[in-house]
Amino acid sequence: MSTKPDEKLASEFTQAEFLDIRKKPLDIFPSAAHPYLELIRLEKPTGTKLMFWPFAWGLTMAAHSVKMPWSTYSFKLMQCFLSAFIIRSSACTINDIFDRKMDIGVERTKNRPLPSGRITVFAASFFVLVQYAIGIAWFYVTVEDLALCVALVQLLPIFAIYPLLKRVTYWPQAWLGFAMNFGFMTSWVSTTNTLNIPVLLTAGSACWCWTMLYDTIYACQDIEDDRKIGIQSTAILFGSYIRPLLIACGCFFVLLFCGAGILNGQGLAFYVLSIGGLLLHLIMQWWTVDLEIPKSCWANFNSNGQLGWIIWLGLVVDYATVLEVHASSS
Repeated sequence: MSTKPDEKLASEFTQAEFLDIRKKPLDIFPSAAHPYLELIRLEKPTGTKLMFWPFAWGLTMAAHSVKMPWSTYSFKLMQCFLSAFIIRSSACTINDIFDRKMDIGVERTKNRPLPSGRITVFAASFFVLVQYAIGIAWFYVTVEDLALCVALVQLLPIFAIYPLLKRVTYWPQAWLGFAMNFGFMTSWVSTTNTLNIPVLLTAGSACWCWTMLYDTIYACQDIEDDRKIGIQSTAILFGSYIRPLLIACGCFFVLLFCGAGILNGQGLAFYVLSIGGLLLHLIMQWWTVDLEIPKSCWANFNSNGQLGWIIWLGLVVDYATVLEVHASSS
């Protein structure tokens, strides 16, 4: 039976609306909520992905180590995503409160809710306190003991310090590398109930190198505006030597993450899919990024959110293999 013209138009219109919502996710919410949703960067999910992946990698490596059942792993993976979303949201809000005056002088950020005047400092401050309350309650329910302490440190003081460092050091990315990747430790400790220093230190250092790489690329978008208003970054510090810095960070990321896999007894799938895929993705980034073009920097920064899938895939396949071997030998 042929489709009626009006049904066909309705179908196309619905599809167009869906695509438009994907491009403008804030439009599905009341306009009064838009400034608050922009504060948490709801329309820019890459930051949540970058926060989530260390949680997911730590959980999967820990699950591999203790041979966690699939059902438990799936549930905890969902918890990891919500934890990353809560932490990232509050981090963006506190960052914008501190940076509201500086953001006025940067073309990319001048239209954010606080510098544009669409929300007051009082309202944003109240909003972040609500986020902190939700975060504390969430972690109190989902993790305990040392894992709870680690999660609360990441949620509260670490990200409140980060925006202040842009004013006093060229190395705010180094602190961000420390802040973004606490989730690895939270997941590991909450799963294994152990503090495996060699694995945690090696994997944490690898993730630190990753953050240094993608956030330096991110900072390259605003170099000229940052210089004018006095914001400091590794992008400004290294100048024409940014690319060697990115290559060094990428190489250490690969080597250290490979080392963490060795320490954790990972199998072939990890080295072929995770490490091999990671190396290829980094080579692609180095080859394609134009550090003098903001759109290129933004595209490569976003690609790091997709890189997480590559590493996670190898870890999951390796974990599934271990479970299968364990089940067959039981």
